[in-house]
Amino acid sequence: MTPLLDVRKLDAWYGATQVLHGLDLDLAPGAIATLLGANGAGKTTTLRALTNMVKTRGDVVIGGASTARLATEDVVRLGVAHVPDGRGTFLDLSTEENLRLGAFARRDRAGLPADIERMYGYFPRLKERRRQQAGTLSGGEQQMLAIARALMLRPRLLLLDEPSFGLAPLVVVAIFDILRAINRDENVAILLVEQNAALALELADHAYLIETGRIVIAGEAAAMRNDAAIRRAYLGY
Repeated sequence: MTPLLDVRKLDAWYGATQVLHGLDLDLAPGAIATLLGANGAGKTTTLRALTNMVKTRGDVVIGGASTARLATEDVVRLGVAHVPDGRGTFLDLSTEENLRLGAFARRDRAGLPADIERMYGYFPRLKERRRQQAGTLSGGEQQMLAIARALMLRPRLLLLDEPSFGLAPLVVVAIFDILRAINRDENVAILLVEQNAALALELADHAYLIETGRIVIAGEAAAMRNDAAIRRAYLGY
């Protein structure tokens, strides 16, 4: 199967400091992969590099199209949605206004009402808060809103950065259950950065372990989950 995402020899910099060193990774249509590693390993930078938010070198191909000369907004138009760490919610706008903004790059405006209702089906709490100012939502509700807003783009690929950060365990479980349903029902591929390695490996098909900007281990998520040596050496559990 031709990969939806095909990355070869990806380097990335912040200013003069090189952060990523020759990353190779791929993701099939409708698959889920997770990037694991310690803080500062380069996981967030990898997501930013895929959408040309930082200086890069190497080959990134999404859906058969090279992103080498594309601005970030043009990468989005290839069907890539990014939920950053910190969620990026527009706090002064209502829940529903945030959802409408998520579809800014779409041409088919007629489908927006149906897609908003579809998001409310995945996230019933958001429907209850549809007219509420987003800044007054709980942390878990804001994370749900950030994911739903990204899905309003109707992406082929969803980039998720630390969706569990700062949330109560029960809320995290609920969000990961919804992500599993979205992947199954919408055939959206997911590339997930997550500190909760056990939870990420339960969700993902494939996993990449990053150390100091380099992939040190890549393989099936189930195999990594069951390898005690990898868990102790790299994942801390």
